[in-house]
Amino acid sequence: MSPEYAAGGFFSVKSDVFNFGVIVLEVVSGSKNRGFYHPNHYPNLLGHAWKLWNEDNALELMDATVRNSSIISEVLRCIHVALLCVHQCPDDRPGMSYVISMLGSETSNLPQPNAQVSSPRKVLMRRIPHQKCKTNVVVMR
Repeated sequence: MSPEYAAGGFFSVKSDVFNFGVIVLEVVSGSKNRGFYHPNHYPNLLGHAWKLWNEDNALELMDATVRNSSIISEVLRCIHVALLCVHQCPDDRPGMSYVISMLGSETSNLPQPNAQVSSPRKVLMRRIPHQKCKTNVVVMR
């Protein structure tokens, strides 16, 4: 569940991006975010993934089944993109079209994910009141 939805019930396209990132991390790790436990890391899969990424140990996140049946560089790319998707602030998450582009291209340089350690409520209070509503209209004839 995206932080902005958990904190205040706000939902957007970027909430779906967040959820996609969580699912990718769950598939790669073979663990669910909910109920995840690791004695030396944050109390969820996302915190564990961020810790391993920041320590340059992202491969430790991989489930043995994934490790034995996958191309390592592709799995690392999936982890990288997933971490971009699970940024705390919705504005910092890529759009899904860009996510698809990043996953489908082996040559593109990916932006570096930045672990933001803040509560969902702080993110909500910092961002939501300042967001402006935009309407796009398409007329087809």
